[in-house]
Amino acid sequence: MKIQQAETELDLVGILDLQRENLLQNISEEEKNEQGFVRVEHNLELLSKLNSIEQHLIAKKGDQVVAYVLAMTKTSRADVPMLVPMFEQFDKIQFKNRPIKDYNYITVGQVCIGKTHRGQGLFSQCYQAYKSFFASKYDFAITEISLSNLRSLKAHQKMGFETIHLFKDEFETWAIVLWDWTDL
Repeated sequence: MKIQQAETELDLVGILDLQRENLLQNISEEEKNEQGFVRVEHNLELLSKLNSIEQHLIAKKGDQVVAYVLAMTKTSRADVPMLVPMFEQFDKIQFKNRPIKDYNYITVGQVCIGKTHRGQGLFSQCYQAYKSFFASKYDFAITEISLSNLRSLKAHQKMGFETIHLFKDEFETWAIVLWDWTDL
């Protein structure tokens, strides 16, 4: 298993393939509840654009992408319409008595571990690599997780993310979680 940043178009296509397999609309209710899910569907052009700003992290077994953690910055906040409300929430909240928007942060655009590679510590390995790639450039990693995605929420908490804010949209409740790197 090799954990690296996405470098080629084939790497990005591998992300999209894995994403498609785990999209909320492509899995059963049972799988959603037991294994978690991803919600945002990207295309190659968007994924490439995001990757040109900060490279996504992938885990590969041979040539196959078996896990990924997407990287987004403030500059790409309008590129994924479904995520604009998340960035708007970031603008409204504080961390350590300072507005989130005043920090230099990296947003986890999405994380996914392939079905055959779950429960083997790959989530933690990928996030440790993510931290090693980005902690010297950013104060923290931040994202939102649906409270209905309990497996993801628990895995992020175990990794060191803390819930700093909860909010409801018209469909569900979200946790904004943050992994603080300022004390490194």
